[in-house]
Amino acid sequence: MTQIFAHRGYSASFAENTLGAFLEAEKAGADGVELDVQLTKDGELVVIHDEKVDRTTNGNGLVKDFLFKDLRKLNANKKSPKTEPIPTLKEVFEWLTSNKLLCNIELKNALFPYKGMEEKVIHLIRKFNLMDRIILSSFNHYSVVYCYSLAPEIETAPLFMEGIYMPWIYSQAIRAKGIHPRYSTMPDDVMINTLNSGIAVRPYTVNKEDDIHRLFKINCTAIITDDPIKALKLRKQYEKRP
Repeated sequence: MTQIFAHRGYSASFAENTLGAFLEAEKAGADGVELDVQLTKDGELVVIHDEKVDRTTNGNGLVKDFLFKDLRKLNANKKSPKTEPIPTLKEVFEWLTSNKLLCNIELKNALFPYKGMEEKVIHLIRKFNLMDRIILSSFNHYSVVYCYSLAPEIETAPLFMEGIYMPWIYSQAIRAKGIHPRYSTMPDDVMINTLNSGIAVRPYTVNKEDDIHRLFKINCTAIITDDPIKALKLRKQYEKRP
């Protein structure tokens, strides 16, 4: 049955990439969470999507230019009276040890290379013994390949914004066990061929009912969605079928 990953946590209803959003995804019954990782100026792994803090916090500027102690003062839940800090990856891993959820980590290193980030992330994964529950993805496919070279035991999955020819061949070439395509750019037959080649397919960001149904029908490995509650309700229709 297709797994449901909560995109940046339960981001349809809660502040994205916060511990609150991850906890709510767990309560909702999601199979996993998706999150984004960057590095502060002093080398701390933090969970935030944009290279700039402007959209999701009450601050402004680039993540890479902040010291962690200053980044920590920002409110990552600026649309609510409840203040939430930008979490560290370590804090998320501490929470993951209390459950069995899967976790897709997107390395946000396509715009800024963040030297040493792959080593830091992999070190933390091994420290918390989460190798079997983590998928490392990035739009920077050089980083995906580098992650595999550092830790072949951890699944990697390149992200795609546009369609790619025979993605199962490409995935095998870079030793990736999965792909994370934009849901609208990959036809059903390409997804099915990829799945039949033993490559996991987890499209993003799938929020509309018709699109969710489409991917459930072909038994996609997983979908990455902002609204896990909606996806879980729709999945129950398929679970009842003989």
